[in-house]
Amino acid sequence: MSKHSLFLPLLVLLAACQSVSTTQPGAVGVERKQNMMVSSATVNRSAEKAYSQVIAEAQKKGQLNRDARQLQRVRAVAGRLIPQTGAFRTDAPGWRWEVNVITSKDVNAWCMPGGKIAFYTGLIDRLQATDDEVAAVMGHEIAHALREHGRERASQAVAQGIGISVVGAVLGMSGGAQDLTQTVLDLTFNLPNSRTDEVEADRIGVELAARGGYDPRAAVTLWEKMSKTGGSQGPNFLSTHPSHASRISDLNEYFARVMPLYEAARAKR
Repeated sequence: MSKHSLFLPLLVLLAACQSVSTTQPGAVGVERKQNMMVSSATVNRSAEKAYSQVIAEAQKKGQLNRDARQLQRVRAVAGRLIPQTGAFRTDAPGWRWEVNVITSKDVNAWCMPGGKIAFYTGLIDRLQATDDEVAAVMGHEIAHALREHGRERASQAVAQGIGISVVGAVLGMSGGAQDLTQTVLDLTFNLPNSRTDEVEADRIGVELAARGGYDPRAAVTLWEKMSKTGGSQGPNFLSTHPSHASRISDLNEYFARVMPLYEAARAKR
């Protein structure tokens, strides 16, 4: 391949890369800019496809939404948190949100790009999670979607594979829009979030919970429960980075910042 043919894809990729602010800072002040090489539309479309695959598989195994009361409980929490996402980005309340419960012993929950949420019964049952603690987990997972951490990490993956085929996929120059379904699945299930992503999700998560009228202090009690159940091998929302102690310290600081929001939300209920 000639130098010219190598240089052109690099120029196209550089042109495609954008430094963006995905969210407003909120009361917790998350303001980091992110470098993106793939569009939100591409990632969200791939996430919808990935989510459909996971939900279909759970349904096939008889694991989908088996307990109507548990499903209602989880969706009720989502119903109070989703409207609060507008504090961080005005488009988010209008996303095509989906919330489902999967019967599994896994202590896990996640939110794919675009608002595709799944809760596992193991998280609720094994941790005996209160509604406030369910809100802490959900707020954290929603925060990953608001900050578009999946899109950011997919962009990093694209950047590591610079080449004409990648450029064409990114810009839709051949074969239509890029299908990142497998990438989304890998990011959801196999690859841990970075320390930066986890800290941002922790901070935004406590604010979402507080704005929804859930006690933000539950994020600390939830983490304490996880740390007693072998949390070092825990799910993405309780990654090993940062450490137990530093995470609890950070959460203590930030839930204190949003307590006035919690008190105001409680007063309205």
